[in-house]
Amino acid sequence: MSGRFAFRSDLFRLPFSDCRPFSNVTSCVIKMAIAGDIQIGNRKVGGEHRPLIIAEVAQAHDGSLGTAHAFIDAIADAGADAVKFQTHIAAAESTINEPWRVKFSKQDATRYDYWRRMEFTAEQWAGLKTHADERGLIFLSSPFSREAFELLQRIGVPAWKVASGEVTNLPLLQLMLATKLPVLLSSGMSTIEDLDKAVEACRAAQAPLGVFQCTTLYPCPPEKVGLNLLATFRERYGCTVGLSDHSGKIYSCLAAAALGASLLELHVTFSRQMFGPDVPASVTFPELKQLTEGVADIHRMRMADVKKDAVAAEMSVMKGIFQKTVVAGRDLKSGTILSESDLALKKAGGGIPPEKIASVLGRKLARDVRADAALSEADLA
Repeated sequence: MSGRFAFRSDLFRLPFSDCRPFSNVTSCVIKMAIAGDIQIGNRKVGGEHRPLIIAEVAQAHDGSLGTAHAFIDAIADAGADAVKFQTHIAAAESTINEPWRVKFSKQDATRYDYWRRMEFTAEQWAGLKTHADERGLIFLSSPFSREAFELLQRIGVPAWKVASGEVTNLPLLQLMLATKLPVLLSSGMSTIEDLDKAVEACRAAQAPLGVFQCTTLYPCPPEKVGLNLLATFRERYGCTVGLSDHSGKIYSCLAAAALGASLLELHVTFSRQMFGPDVPASVTFPELKQLTEGVADIHRMRMADVKKDAVAAEMSVMKGIFQKTVVAGRDLKSGTILSESDLALKKAGGGIPPEKIASVLGRKLARDVRADAALSEADLA
């Protein structure tokens, strides 16, 4: 290949001799030992760190710069960690013959026209990045061409989110790898072999890596979310894993967090009545807020090393209140030979515990006992 996308085979040489081929795949992907986390901007991701929540705007701004800025504020207010856009430059990534996946727009005659309408200038993108920085959000955007990559590199992104349709675009991936920034691969339309090749390139370039399970359905039904693949990718690639969700609900991301996903990405919308192809697969901002709170709680649960006996010791006073004890079932006279009809199990505890009631049966009372009085060894002859 010639021109700007000259293919560099050196990026794909395997530097280790002990690499084992993956089953059912001809390529050999390096399974090198890596640290339990990666650095994205000012956030460590993976290992014992709280999952990074990425709210994706994509084209939900519908070409309006003001709406794009409004999304940034709403995402920050909901407590997410990052905002993600898509940087489309129609002339650089598409032809006028690109077909509609779904003909959703009455405003745009062609898919190409739609991409044109979604474009922002370099200065406008820089403004969005500055706004995200001011709100404490990590700014991410997926490039879909070399020109988009160069634009995002100039404004300064902390990582590269590779859209699933670009996973096999190795020349574009090479450009990202040359920056030494973390690479986050979305697997939506990828085969395992596609992912193996992309991961191999990342490993050869020693790039920090995250791999998302993703299913390119809008919305994605629960049985297609693929939570099982989180463990598959973690084992196969030895890297940080996450879920890029298109279900339009928060349940998938909550479940992924409980299973140890370190990256959570989902589309957002101001309302399900808004226009746009991703609205059915998006969550609203009250839902995003609920997700961020839920993920934080799930993380605390997963990281807490609860010792059962230690907790029980803390509950000892309460245990004494709630547990039953052996009591007189009615007024009993001294000398009574105790039978089951003479006894009852009632709160509060502190006397003879229920599991020892058999040791009381058949014994003689040493003194009178009133009904509901807790029995003790001193009451028995």
